Amino acid sequence: MLPILYRDDLLIAIHKPANLLVHRTVLDRHETRFAVQLLRDQIGQRVYPVHRLDKGTSGALLFALDKDAGRELSWQFERQQVQKRYLAVVRGHPDAEGLIDHPLSRRPDDLEWIGEKVETAPQAAQTRYRTLATVELPIMVERYPSSRYALLELEPLTGRRHQLRRHLKHIAHPIIGDSTYGKGRHNRMFADQLDCRRMLLACMEMELTHPVSGAPLRIACPLEAGFSALIERLDWTDAARDAGIELTI
Repeated sequence: MLPILYRDDLLIAIHKPANLLVHRTVLDRHETRFAVQLLRDQIGQRVYPVHRLDKGTSGALLFALDKDAGRELSWQFERQQVQKRYLAVVRGHPDAEGLIDHPLSRRPDDLEWIGEKVETAPQAAQTRYRTLATVELPIMVERYPSSRYALLELEPLTGRRHQLRRHLKHIAHPIIGDSTYGKGRHNRMFADQLDCRRMLLACMEMELTHPVSGAPLRIACPLEAGFSALIERLDWTDAARDAGIELTI
């Protein structure tokens, strides 16, 4: 059962676990389980996805229960009117805070891969980040006797595909567990030494406008148990709670 974070007559938000696709994709044909299908079967009615989370990302995922509401919500996401807050564990110790302002080439959507010429010129992209906590582990991963990691709060100001993952790679602080943009040695160390085999990126919160009432709507999502356990193991629990992050431990 997918945990339900919010529901009314028009909207439903769930906690999507890591390694679950939102919907069927031609780029991952072997997968047979999708959030759209699971939620539809769980509540017994059709649902309309209005945004995406990458397969490896966990956290708040919003659906509409009505086509018109879905269209309005999709417009809000496309117009960058939805505020989102993410949590990530990255390699290294970034600055206390910063703004990543780095254009990203467009990554085509699934349907655009099939025989269609797509404009891939760089698009403006901005991500604000804040370092919540850091740690230095006495484990040699590369050429140094210890390895540094940080817990970051991320706010994407634009909505480009894989924006957070690509932006963190751009500043040389890739997300742990990211097999595409991350560092394999660090990913393997977290798997072998810390029993963590997922991408450490989660959507913790989103703020939007209700498509009918016009009222502000805030949807918060606790971390998955495995992510929370890692935060506890790295002694970041107080820092996470001070930032308003709801842990499952």
